[in-house]
Amino acid sequence: MTIHTILFDLDGTLIDTNELIIDSFRHTFNAYGKELSREEAIQFIGPPLRDTFLQFAPEQVDAMIETYRGYNQQHHDDYVVAFPYVAETLEKLRKRDIQLGVVTTKMRRTVGMGLKVTGLDHFFDTVVTLDDVTHAKPHPEPVMNAMTAFGAKADATLMVGDNSHDIEAGQNAGVKTAAVAWSLKGREKMLTYQPTYLLDDMRDLLQIAGV
Repeated sequence: MTIHTILFDLDGTLIDTNELIIDSFRHTFNAYGKELSREEAIQFIGPPLRDTFLQFAPEQVDAMIETYRGYNQQHHDDYVVAFPYVAETLEKLRKRDIQLGVVTTKMRRTVGMGLKVTGLDHFFDTVVTLDDVTHAKPHPEPVMNAMTAFGAKADATLMVGDNSHDIEAGQNAGVKTAAVAWSLKGREKMLTYQPTYLLDDMRDLLQIAGV
């Protein structure tokens, strides 16, 4: 079936927040007495912050989240840009009446900051954030919520992301999936998640959607 609805992860997929996230993790762990390498920080990209910090300091999770978010928001606009070809691809998809949404594990406030600073905020009719769900990705709830908002059918929906959580959430919701080759996890790692498609750049979506 033709794709009528495309749902996107935000960080690492539409907008390049990688260095901001890495530095935010390193700053936070350093503040609590643990040195974190860049490679270690990369492994934390994707899951909700609480899940990550629970592994290391269960008794300090709330404080670590507050430290992370404070640093992240303070430095946000100095780092964040859209990935190549994102805006032009979204523009063409919108002109063909394809429904576009965001499904992310970030909180709504920082999602809004990222979409605004990159000029992408006007493309999306539905944005599902961590604030809107009981279960974050890879649970299907966020994807299902977005589909419900659009009245979308699973076989006409595509979930696009840069992380295992994105692909698994799409698979768990019964939709098609697309992994992005520009993920910090690397092209080969993304293929191991068995997405329906692999995007070498965002313009590949135009062919997949028949634009």
